[in-house]
Amino acid sequence: MSRAVVATDFGGPEVLELIDVPDDPPGAGEIAVDVRAIGVNPVDWKRYAGFYGRDESLLPMRIGFEAAGVVSAVGAAAVGPAGPVAVGDEVILFRAPGAYADRLVLPAAAAVPKPANVSFELGAGLMLAGATAIHCLVATSAGAGDTVLVHGASGGVGLLLVEIAVGRGMRVIGTASEPNHARLRELGAEPTTYGDGLLERVRALAPDGVDVAIDGVGTDEAMDVSLELVPDRSRVATIVAFARGVDEGIKVLGGGPGADPGTDIRDAARLELADLAGQGKLRVPVRTMPLSDAAGAHRTGAEGHTTGKVVLIP
Repeated sequence: MSRAVVATDFGGPEVLELIDVPDDPPGAGEIAVDVRAIGVNPVDWKRYAGFYGRDESLLPMRIGFEAAGVVSAVGAAAVGPAGPVAVGDEVILFRAPGAYADRLVLPAAAAVPKPANVSFELGAGLMLAGATAIHCLVATSAGAGDTVLVHGASGGVGLLLVEIAVGRGMRVIGTASEPNHARLRELGAEPTTYGDGLLERVRALAPDGVDVAIDGVGTDEAMDVSLELVPDRSRVATIVAFARGVDEGIKVLGGGPGADPGTDIRDAARLELADLAGQGKLRVPVRTMPLSDAAGAHRTGAEGHTTGKVVLIP
């Protein structure tokens, strides 16, 4: 038997339980993976909080979408995006439904090789946020020479956005609280604080204008400033403010109501993200917590003040 976290009801983190689950063998095209680390993302708690509806037939609900570990068994024709998968391979898993577990059986197509110099912890927290970041840049046609405003630049998606955009030759202005400014400068961004006067502060930093704005916080301030600064609404995106984003006619990205999931873009991003991490070009700070304290990890994440990624360790 293995262990997995499930939501037994809809509600807050108190509905989470760690239960025993059977160790099923992998079927054709599948692999079994001994999990070493699990990425925590807002979508995890939004699902059982009822953000996407309250279909009780889904209960008890397995949660999680990304992890990293070691392949322990393979089915026939187990082939991933980089080729055949073998026992002993160290892999990063995305998409990996029900990832909050110490063992997973899933399609080999979800597994990309983990570079040897990338920790399981970094690998586990890399794909969902990183694929989201790349989706944002692709959807807004952001490219070299553009000035990009990132709201929430010190979060899991924000930090990866900064690193990837700077690496592609963009100028990045990022909003964050003062204690996170030094980190953003290290990554090549120009930080500013959010709050009263944000519009004026960004204009002072970018007197020639802002080409792209990406909202990772969902506040009215972020939306108002983005719409004021970027004349082309096809170059403004949000991954949080779904309802207003649809109303304003901007790019709404992700898994929320009316959003573009960008499945092909995100799937294609996985090998690039693993390669960038292997080159040391993605350096997101990781905070680890035990799988048994998934509820605590969700409380921490929902507070919205974490820098980088929270990762669970079985």
